[in-house]
Amino acid sequence: MINTRIALVQMESKLGGTKENLDKIERFTRQAAGQKAAVICFPELCIPGYNRDLARTVAEPVPGPSSERILNIAKESGLLILAGLAEKSASEKPYITQLVAYPDGSLFKYRKTHLGNSEKPYFTPGDELPVFKLADRATLGLCICWDLHFPEVSTILSLKGAEIVFAPHASPAIAGDRREIWLKYMTARAYDNAVYLAACNLVGDDGAGHSFSGGALVIDPRGNVVAEAFNGREELMVADLDHETVNIIRREESPSMRFNFFLSARRPELYKDLCKNRRVNND
Repeated sequence: MINTRIALVQMESKLGGTKENLDKIERFTRQAAGQKAAVICFPELCIPGYNRDLARTVAEPVPGPSSERILNIAKESGLLILAGLAEKSASEKPYITQLVAYPDGSLFKYRKTHLGNSEKPYFTPGDELPVFKLADRATLGLCICWDLHFPEVSTILSLKGAEIVFAPHASPAIAGDRREIWLKYMTARAYDNAVYLAACNLVGDDGAGHSFSGGALVIDPRGNVVAEAFNGREELMVADLDHETVNIIRREESPSMRFNFFLSARRPELYKDLCKNRRVNND
């Protein structure tokens, strides 16, 4: 990894207002380009707005109109763009997808793999955990909201080489203080896996009676908060990620316990119970 400037957006997405939401994405991306960011991440389902009941109605194919617009914005700005939409699937239930749009016109995606109980009747889970290259700067992974509650996901991304894990959210205000909740587990994900963790959330009113709490947070591979914004409003936050900590930790032979890459000492032969779809007990 080399030093990388990232941008995170807290964004108010109006439900069904795809054109207006895409216009807003373009404005924020231009601002981030003006601040010399290399990658910008927008919240979960920011393009159509987050709504379970109407997910099928607003779902699009990928490639499709919205992904083409995002690609054009990426080409014009020179930024890698991570933006969320509802993607049509072979079933009636769409995927919660985060587009990965490169300035050279390449388009990839990550489909949310872990769905909350309230999402399962409406969405289809993805079944892949890809990583993505940011030119020669860094390797990226994605966890969408609920995904981050499953430690195995971020561990696999780290083992695949991810140095930055982006976590776009659509967390409602009713769920509680976002900063307090995020710090309960995101610090551990960053520290144990030696990754930068960068989260952002929808904010404000979606125009259909749903309110989102917002928030943007960056945690370094030592578990320290290096940037945050919890102001309850739309906002672009830019953060500089220093390469040194990641690179020291990821050396094959670290001279100090302080900088050990914990995952290099894993013993997968002891973890077989993780593959069983049941609770582990000692009876």
